[in-house]
Amino acid sequence: MPAKPPVLCDLDGVVWLMHQPIAGSVDAIAQLREAGHRVLFVTNNSFSTVADQEQALEKIGVSAKGEVCTSSQAAGLLLSPKDRVLLGGGPGVMEAIIESGATIAARSDDGSRDPDIDIDAVVVGYHNTFDYWGLLRLAGAVRSGARLIATNDDATYPTPNGLIPGGGSILAAIVEASGVRPTIGGKPHEPMAQLVRQRLGIEDLSSAWMVGDRASTDGLFARQVGCKFAQVLTGVASSATSSDGDHLVVPDLASFASMLIDAQI
Repeated sequence: MPAKPPVLCDLDGVVWLMHQPIAGSVDAIAQLREAGHRVLFVTNNSFSTVADQEQALEKIGVSAKGEVCTSSQAAGLLLSPKDRVLLGGGPGVMEAIIESGATIAARSDDGSRDPDIDIDAVVVGYHNTFDYWGLLRLAGAVRSGARLIATNDDATYPTPNGLIPGGGSILAAIVEASGVRPTIGGKPHEPMAQLVRQRLGIEDLSSAWMVGDRASTDGLFARQVGCKFAQVLTGVASSATSSDGDHLVVPDLASFASMLIDAQI
């Protein structure tokens, strides 16, 4: 019997909002796994470490050890061990830089106002300590020749109380101040595709489904890797265009799981 199609599942806006599970999502993941579908969590959330993400999923009843791919990990693929990095991000970004073998030469939120020298790469993700002085240092290092690497360019982030500024909003300020376009690791870009293929151990993702809430990120990622896309309406979008071809619109993850398990899609 052929393997069941894997499901690439976004987290924020699909499984949970600020770690509060969306109704039906936990049961949906269990049902998909019971039916033989591998569920791989593919998130642009760069702030948390992989272990923190796994533990948060465990807390709501979802086993996730080894099944989380983050945009920080994807950005880490763009670094080499010789790189000296100016970090503008949270613990997840720090972890990915260390795992890449690169050296964290400085943090943009360490209180220093001195120019950063001998920086090979500036790595940017969401961090709530971002301020004018951090912008000054991050943009200054880029203008001095450092590569600008970002975990993702998602401008907003879904929460139970609505959208808040995301890492893409921080990145936009650095791009404007430096005049340099970034190389991006997370969805919908190639480093995340590389990470997903490595984790699944397959090159051909045409049978897979990407389930996400953001067509401009998750939908484009699905097209980039050649898989199908199911857009849920529990995150950044409360409405969407009607389903057509490889773009399915469903109310939530539970609805998607029912349709896939019942072979309606």
